[in-house]
Amino acid sequence: MNVSAVTRAPGADLTRCELTYIASQPINVERANKEHRAYESALAGLGVRLISLPSEPGLPDAVFIEDAALVLDEIAVLTRIGAESRRAEVLNLAPVLEQFRSLHYIAAPATLDGGDVLRIGRTLFTGRSTRTNAEGIEQLKSIVAPYDYEVREVDVDGCLHLKTGATSPGDGLMLINRDWIDANAFQGYELIDVPREEPLAANTLRIGDTVLVSASFPKTQDLLESLGLRAAALDISELEKAEAGLTCLSILFT
Repeated sequence: MNVSAVTRAPGADLTRCELTYIASQPINVERANKEHRAYESALAGLGVRLISLPSEPGLPDAVFIEDAALVLDEIAVLTRIGAESRRAEVLNLAPVLEQFRSLHYIAAPATLDGGDVLRIGRTLFTGRSTRTNAEGIEQLKSIVAPYDYEVREVDVDGCLHLKTGATSPGDGLMLINRDWIDANAFQGYELIDVPREEPLAANTLRIGDTVLVSASFPKTQDLLESLGLRAAALDISELEKAEAGLTCLSILFT
């Protein structure tokens, strides 16, 4: 496995982060940084090469780096983030990614968040959400078509991003919250419903044969292990107060 991950440390102004579907709570930034360092250590322990970037003063959501770019085998797509306050994050990331890929850009009036793009093989399941609009999906289709990727639109309603409510923890499997995600988009997959008590648990991060699960969702970890998957828990409870999930804290590519 030859996987790299770009991460960015939380900043002191994380407390001013954007929130859409959860209520504001006090955030302990020191604790959030400790969780982020543990997240990076977990990735490194699974053989991932880390490209760890410093925090971005004045951009409180920059730690959620996944939303700023999609890195494919051939190119990187720099997004136009749905939240206007976050759009400078993309420009600051470009010099890093151009070391690895040629860059393509999503342009106004389109919006596209990386958290709405779930790549499985040559298929890019792309959520139409409050952060990603129809024009963003169409521009993504045009950019990736020459490289033989298929973009499949997925309706998202009630959560921030597609990957808030659906990820693939194993080959042919889709962990999903059907209250938020249109399950019809995943025909041919074995759908695994998140426990009712853990509606936000579908955001998992698969690295090789290990599935990282938020420690906030022990029932989901047990569920995945009952299916024969190797699941490991990570505590990101402080970051979750900023509407974080495991996938949004890194950009993974090979």
